[in-house]
Amino acid sequence: MRAIIFAALALLATTAHAAGITALVGGRLIDGQGGPPLANSVILVDGERITAIGTVATLPVPAGATVVSTEGMDVLPGLWDMHVHLMLNGHSEYSHWHKAYRERFGPEIMPASAAQLLLAGVTSARDLGGPLEESIAIRENVKAGRLPGPRLYVSGPFLQKKPYPGTDFYRWGVKDAEDARAKVRTLKAAGVDIIKVVDQDEMGEATARALVDEAHKLGLKVVGHSHLPDEIRLGLKIGMDNFEHTGLGAAPRYPDDVMLAIEARAAEGRVRGSPLYWTPTISGLYNNANLLTNPEKLDDPCWTRGLKPDTVADIKASLRDVAALEYNQLTPRRKPTLDTKFKQLRQSGAILLIGTDSGIPTAFQCQTTWNELDVWVNNLGVPPMEAIQAATYWPAKFMGVEKDSGTIAVGKYADIITVRGDVLHTIALLQNPAHVMKGGTLYKRDGVVDEAKLAPR
Repeated sequence: MRAIIFAALALLATTAHAAGITALVGGRLIDGQGGPPLANSVILVDGERITAIGTVATLPVPAGATVVSTEGMDVLPGLWDMHVHLMLNGHSEYSHWHKAYRERFGPEIMPASAAQLLLAGVTSARDLGGPLEESIAIRENVKAGRLPGPRLYVSGPFLQKKPYPGTDFYRWGVKDAEDARAKVRTLKAAGVDIIKVVDQDEMGEATARALVDEAHKLGLKVVGHSHLPDEIRLGLKIGMDNFEHTGLGAAPRYPDDVMLAIEARAAEGRVRGSPLYWTPTISGLYNNANLLTNPEKLDDPCWTRGLKPDTVADIKASLRDVAALEYNQLTPRRKPTLDTKFKQLRQSGAILLIGTDSGIPTAFQCQTTWNELDVWVNNLGVPPMEAIQAATYWPAKFMGVEKDSGTIAVGKYADIITVRGDVLHTIALLQNPAHVMKGGTLYKRDGVVDEAKLAPR
C-alpha cells in the first residue's frame, strides 16, 4: 500500500511539474546554427528556457504539458534587429517630432515601438541613439516584465563632435580626448550596453581613439556611423567594432583604399577572434521606389499599436506626400549604388548583421525587420539561411550573449517564432509570424495576439 501511495504522489508531482511545461510540437526546426533543419521537431520549454529538443519519434511530451502545434510551420529563433530607434515612429519631420513628443518618449512612444517589434517576431533589439534616462528605463521595464518588448540593448545618446541644433537631449558633444573618456564613463555608469559614435572624423583621431580605448577598457563595444569614407577610415584605424549603414551617398562604390582597409581588418579579426561586423541598414533605401508606386504599407494598422490617436494623425499627416519628403530626395541616386556596395561588404570578410534603422521616415517598427531580410534574399542574392543567421546567431554573438540567445538550443532562452510554410523558400513569410514566444511566454499564438500578456504591469 505504501509503495502505491508513493507512486501516486510521484505521478502527481511529475504531472504538476509538467503543467508548467510548454511543448512546441510538429514543425520544422531551423535552429540558427546554419545546419540542416529538423523535421517534426519537439521543443520543451520550462519557465524561460528550453529544456529539451527532439522529434515526435524521439522526445515524448510530458503528460500535463501545454501543447502548441507547429505542424506545417517553420520554427526559428526569435529575430534580432541590430539598429532600431525606439524614440521614432516613422514621422517625416524630426525637428517637429523632437519638440512635440519629447515628453511622450518615455510613457508612449518607446513602449509602443517595443511592443510593435515584439509582435513582428523581434525578440531582441539594439537601440542606437536615444535619451539616456528613457533608454535605460524602457530596457529595465521590459526586463522586469512591466512592459512588453524585445530584450533591449541600448546605447543611450550618440557621441559626436557637436550635436545638431535641438538634439542635445539624445546627442552628446565631445570636446576633446578627456571629455570623450568622461562621457564614456558617464554612459557606463548609467548602464548602457554599447557606445554609438557619429561623425567620428570630425572629432579628430586623438579624441576618437580616446573614446574607443575608454569604451574597450570598460568592456563596451563601439558602433560607428559609416556614411562618409573618412568615418570608415578613422573608425577602422582606431578599432571600432561595428559599422552602420551603406553610405557614401551617390558614390558608385567604396573607394579602393577603404575596401583594402576593411578587408585587412576583417582578416585580422578572424585570426584574433574579434571579427569586423557591419550593419548595412539597406531596405529603407532599396524599397523607396516601391513605396512611391504602392504606398499601402503606410496604411497598415500595425504601426499604430500603442500610439495615441493624435500621434497617429500627426504621423499620417507628415507622410501625406511621400514623394516630396526631403529625407528621401537623394534616395533615387543612391539606390543604383546599393547592389555594388552590399556586394563589396559581403565579399570583404566582414560579418553582416540585420539592422534596419527602424523609426526613420516611413520605416515602421512592425515592418522593417522582415523588409530587410526580404531585400537581402530576393534582391541581393543572400541565401535564406545566411540571412536568418544574420538576424539570429551573429547578433547574439556580437553582443556577447550567445550562451543565452541567438539559437534554439537546450538551456537557452525560449525566444522562438514560427511561420506557416517554408521560410527558406519564401523569406517574406516572416512578415506575419504565427507564434511569437519570448522567454517562454507566448505573446502571439496561431496568429492571434494575447492582449492580456501585452498589458503593462
